[in-house]
Amino acid sequence: MPHATQGADVATVEAAGAELDSALRGGPFHVALRAAIAARGLPLQRVQHHLSRYGVKVGVTSLSYWQQGARRPQRPESLRAVRALEEILQLPEESLIRLLAQADERSATQRPATRSYRSLVEATGVLERLLRELESTLDGGLHTLGHHERVRIGARRELAGRESHHIVRAHRDGVDRFVAVHHGDPGCAPERMTVHALENCRTGRVRWHHDTGVLVAEILFGTRLRSGDTFLFRYGVDDGTAGASREYVRGFGFAGGQYALQVHFDEETLPVGCHRFTQHSAAAPRSGRQELRLSGLHRSVHLVEPRVRSGIVGIGWDWE
Repeated sequence: MPHATQGADVATVEAAGAELDSALRGGPFHVALRAAIAARGLPLQRVQHHLSRYGVKVGVTSLSYWQQGARRPQRPESLRAVRALEEILQLPEESLIRLLAQADERSATQRPATRSYRSLVEATGVLERLLRELESTLDGGLHTLGHHERVRIGARRELAGRESHHIVRAHRDGVDRFVAVHHGDPGCAPERMTVHALENCRTGRVRWHHDTGVLVAEILFGTRLRSGDTFLFRYGVDDGTAGASREYVRGFGFAGGQYALQVHFDEETLPVGCHRFTQHSAAAPRSGRQELRLSGLHRSVHLVEPRVRSGIVGIGWDWE
């Protein structure tokens, strides 16, 4: 009798392993995650505990939703958790991330002018590595009270550059820098971009990744803030390295203060129409579309979010 039970246990383990191998090859993500957790025999509370040892905070409810397919990991912190899960569950590197980043063909058809979900997930992974090189995090010890961003579209319809004016408040002592992130249009060359410190700051180390078009730069304050201190600074990025630009998006991992985005077009090349939009995440459908009137005098359109929420907001335009 014990031998029969032992044989059944071995068969169960082998079946779980076969199911996991199949799920890792073909997905989808939630099936592979569920199979991996089952194959390791870990309750979700233990998975959460292991994640906390990696410095990643994810609730048991979120883990449950992920393995049911009710939600997908989308925020930078969630993608960090997925990479940690690959180690915790003894999976091949990038196996879960690869499944998570597989392109949704229908979404790509609906949004031909936008970056794919795969490219955004890949860019998030690259961003994490670049931030580690600068010994920084997305939060950086600062809360944003206000952010005014001005984007310039050049005569070749390219993203010529942008300028950002920040008002921040430190939520811990000793903060002396901000890490600026620029994600150029497809085909850009971040190694040819230039970062300029414009007011109350200077430029520190700059890192980039060519394939994803991600650039990060230290914006140094020249002073150490105490918790509760506010600070104002302004910097710019000269781009102009890609082809025709069709939209500008800004992602927010955390809720914050006011955000204003202005897109200014060259007088020789004006779009035929402009609109604003929002997304809960890179994988979610776009919503909140609203037509924007192009100012003939100033050749610009803008949007204002009085208080941003986590997610994506942007302005898109059509050339013809």
